[in-house]
Amino acid sequence: MSPGSEELLDCGNMTDVNNTYGNTTNSTCGGDFNQFIMPWWRQVVWTLIYIALVIVATGGNLIVIWIVLAHKQMRTITNFFLVNLAVSDCMMSLMNITFNFVYFLNSHWPFGEAYCKIVQFVSVLSVTASVFTLVAISVDRYSAIMHPLKPRMSRSWTLLVTIIIWVMSAVLAAPNYLLSQTYTFVYNDGDIRTLCYLTWPDGETMESTLEAVYNGAIFVLTYFLPLTATTYCYTRMSVELWGSQSIGEATPVQIESVNSKRRVVKMMIVLVAIFAVCWLPYQVYFLVIPLFSELTHEPIVQEVFLGIYWLAMSNSMYNPIIYYWMNSRFRMGFQRVFRCAGRIPQGNAAPQYRQRSSHQTTRVTMSDLKSCTATATNGTAGRTGTELALLHNSASKLNGRSNNV
Repeated sequence: MSPGSEELLDCGNMTDVNNTYGNTTNSTCGGDFNQFIMPWWRQVVWTLIYIALVIVATGGNLIVIWIVLAHKQMRTITNFFLVNLAVSDCMMSLMNITFNFVYFLNSHWPFGEAYCKIVQFVSVLSVTASVFTLVAISVDRYSAIMHPLKPRMSRSWTLLVTIIIWVMSAVLAAPNYLLSQTYTFVYNDGDIRTLCYLTWPDGETMESTLEAVYNGAIFVLTYFLPLTATTYCYTRMSVELWGSQSIGEATPVQIESVNSKRRVVKMMIVLVAIFAVCWLPYQVYFLVIPLFSELTHEPIVQEVFLGIYWLAMSNSMYNPIIYYWMNSRFRMGFQRVFRCAGRIPQGNAAPQYRQRSSHQTTRVTMSDLKSCTATATNGTAGRTGTELALLHNSASKLNGRSNNV
C-alpha cells in the first residue's frame, strides 16, 4: 500500500458518486489536497537514486545470465541456480521497481488496474523465487560438502527444482493478483488520486484479519524459515571446511578442492547475509504498520518507506557485484563485456601457472604471456625470446584449475 492510502480509505466525509468501471471505483473525498507530494528537488534526488538502482540491477543481472549461458564451462548446477536468481532480480527491476517508485513518489497509480494486478503479483513472485533459489543453492552445496560421495544433482533435477520454485512462488503471490484493485478519489481542489492496493474479503486493508495472516505467512515462508535453513546449512558447512582437519598430509589437489569449496561457501554466505539485511526493514514495516496505522497519516512516512523500499530492492543489484568481487570467472566475464571482447577462456578466468627455479616460485598469468608476446613483437620485451618460449612451453603442459561456482 502506498503511504497515506489509509487516509483516503478512512475519509469520513467521502461520498460515493456511483461511477464504477469494472473494479475501479471513483469517489469524492472531502480532503483539500494530496499532502503526499514532495518538493521537486527531493523528487529529483529520489528519482536519480532509483534510476541508478534499476540500471545497475538490470544490467548486472543480464550480464550474469549471459556469462553462464554463453560459456559452456560456466554451466554448473550452482551457476544455473544463480541464473534463476538473476532472472527473478531482472523481473523485479524491470516490472516492479520503476512502477512502484512512481506510485510511492506521487501517491498516485497512473498505470491502470490490469498492471496494478501484475505489479502486485510480481512483487511477491520475484522475491519468493529469489529466496527459494538461495535455499536450493544452500541445500545443493550442503549435499556436495557434507556428503561428497553421494551423486550431485543432475541438470534435469535442477530444472525440476527450478520449476517447483516458480510454481510455489506463484501460489504465494496469487492473492496479490486476485485481490488487487484500483480506487480513484477526487479532492475538493479537483486533484485526482488513484490507489492500487489489495481488497480483502473480511475488510479493508489495515483492518483485515486475512491480510494480517497473509503478511505473517509471507514473513515466515519467505524470510524467517529460508534464513533459518540457510544459516543452518552454511554453519554446518563452515565447521566442516574450516574446523575439521584431514588425516595425514593433504595433497595439493585436496588443498585446492577445499579452498575452492571455501570460496563458494564464503560467496554464498555473503549473498544470504546481504539478502537478510536488505529485506529486514521491509518485512518489519508490514508487520508493524497494521498495529500503528496512525503512522500512515504522517507525511514523513512517505520518504521513510521510499528508503525502506529502496534498500529491499537494492538487493537485486548487489548479487552481480558480489560475483565480480568474489569469483574470478565472473570477474573475467564482466571485464569481457565491458571491453566488448570475446569469450571466457577454458579453466581459470586468469589461469595461473608456476615456473619453478632452484631459488623461487614465480606466478605467471596468461595476461603476462600475452603481454610478453606483444612486447617481444615490438622488440621491447623484458624477457628474451628463448625465455619466453620456455615459459610458454612450460605453461602449455599444465592445466589451470577452475574456481568457478
